[in-house]
Amino acid sequence: MSDRTEQHRGAQSAPEPPGPGSRRLALLLALLATLCVGVALQVTDATRRIENDTIDVRHRLRETPPPPQVLVVGIDSNSFSALGERWPWPRWLHARAVRALTRAGAKTIVYDVQFTEQSENLDADWALFRAIQDSRRTVLATTEVGTDGSTLVLGGDDNVREAHAMAGAANFSADAGGVLRRVPYSVGGLKSLAVAAVETTTGQPVDPAQFGEGEALIDFVGPPGRITTVSFVDLIEGRVPGRLLRGRIVVVGATAPSLQDMHATPTAGHAPMPGPEVQANAILSVLNGLPLRSSPDWFALIAVVAMAMIAPLLALRLKLQIALGVALLAAAAYVLAAVWAFERGLIIPIVVPILTLVTGMATSTLARYLGETRQRRRYAWYSAVLEREVAARTAEVREAQLEIVERLGQAADWREAEIGRHIERVGRLCEALALDVGYEAHEADTIRLAAALHDIGKIGIPDSVLLKEGALSRDEWNVMRGHTTIGGDILAGSSAPLVRYAEEIARSHHEHWDGNGYPSGLAGKEIPRAARICAICDVFDALLSKRSYKEAWPLLSVIEEMRGLSGKQFDPDLLAAFIGIAPRMFETLDYGEAPRVRDTSPSTVAPRR
Repeated sequence: MSDRTEQHRGAQSAPEPPGPGSRRLALLLALLATLCVGVALQVTDATRRIENDTIDVRHRLRETPPPPQVLVVGIDSNSFSALGERWPWPRWLHARAVRALTRAGAKTIVYDVQFTEQSENLDADWALFRAIQDSRRTVLATTEVGTDGSTLVLGGDDNVREAHAMAGAANFSADAGGVLRRVPYSVGGLKSLAVAAVETTTGQPVDPAQFGEGEALIDFVGPPGRITTVSFVDLIEGRVPGRLLRGRIVVVGATAPSLQDMHATPTAGHAPMPGPEVQANAILSVLNGLPLRSSPDWFALIAVVAMAMIAPLLALRLKLQIALGVALLAAAAYVLAAVWAFERGLIIPIVVPILTLVTGMATSTLARYLGETRQRRRYAWYSAVLEREVAARTAEVREAQLEIVERLGQAADWREAEIGRHIERVGRLCEALALDVGYEAHEADTIRLAAALHDIGKIGIPDSVLLKEGALSRDEWNVMRGHTTIGGDILAGSSAPLVRYAEEIARSHHEHWDGNGYPSGLAGKEIPRAARICAICDVFDALLSKRSYKEAWPLLSVIEEMRGLSGKQFDPDLLAAFIGIAPRMFETLDYGEAPRVRDTSPSTVAPRR
């Protein structure tokens, strides 16, 4: 190859293929966007209401038996019917209830009914005061607290102390959806009813640090009715077994819907729960050390970051469908972990981490799509450039291959000065005939190239035979015929289609259809088809060409001569097809020295073949 070609190749270096960098950059941007969304949702608390709904579901999924520590005495519709009293009831009825609970051995009596004003019956008021004083274990509710934490319960704090009782704030603050979820440590300086009840029960102060910023989550044990409840009228009429009351914290309060002390809680789809049962759940939570706690803020941020990173990593490593499946499994696993943690008293956020994961998958999928679209465009550009490069190199290789084949073909006949353009014309004739009988274009082109080597075996023929003028002797003919075997052996054993065709042609192009050819005496379709094609084209060109031992034959004489050899020397079908294209090929290949019509009788000397 020339220096100029080498310089040309060096100057046109192939472009670098597109790499994964753009895809990684897109996924990194998706990660940053997801982190921003997740952190913003977490910091701004924008999803608090939805998060509360998930907590409600976790409450409903949890199954707990009725707790033995607390019991509710309900001022219910049945009690109103049985007692026939209008609300507010005379306080002697409440006094009977306190004394019944005291006799039964209740651990603490929590009265969720407000006694902040003097009633019309002073005797009833004194009866209640003495019952509370005698029990020495009563906690009284109020929702009215002075700025200094003072109350008007039983006429004032001095009376409460004299009755050996405690007052507690019964207030709860509802969330934005009107659901009671938290119990305060104190309200306006007065300890909450739950805290006062627990301190009365245990005789120990409750640590306010447990309440964080002043409130703590109520660990509801179940839906309305889960805490054991008895009727007020059954209590005062002695129909409640003492063993059911002994040692328990008993909350007395209104459960009749007409008294409108009903509240939405996280349990049972926000079904209304009576106020006394809410208080009982709050008391039980404080008594148990407030077991239900929210995870710290740092955990939520870690969860957000982890979920934000999952999606880009999956999108980078896995196929989209698999990545989506794994992300779904990750989300399910996280939710199950949150439910498991809730069973053990820890509330971990669900909404923001899952939204972060969903956002991450959406942004990563979009980034991946955009990145792959851009990459496909780059690959398309690169492929086009590469195809041009490959086509150029292939053309160079093919040209070199053709030139080598032609020069090898000519090497066999370089000693025959009359060879002229014989090799080129035979190749083109073979290509035209191959196309005419149904070969694909690339196969026909391969046969064209292979035909150039049909006489390669003449390299092994001595000059004394190859260049002899005049007729050859029998022995010389035998030597000349050996060029087919020599050529076939030279080309044998290759896996390349071109060389395989060339071997078939070189070895068998002198075989005859009737079996009288050489070197193997093959007949009919035993002769490779490419060799049968070349045999026709070789004789056609040889007869039309002027040689040292003969003149060029006219076209019509050649056709007439070859038609006479149909079924003898040549394949009849291939010859018929060739005769159909012969006039056109005669004009195309410009056999200038051969007349179209015979003017004189042709030489009787046949071409040497």
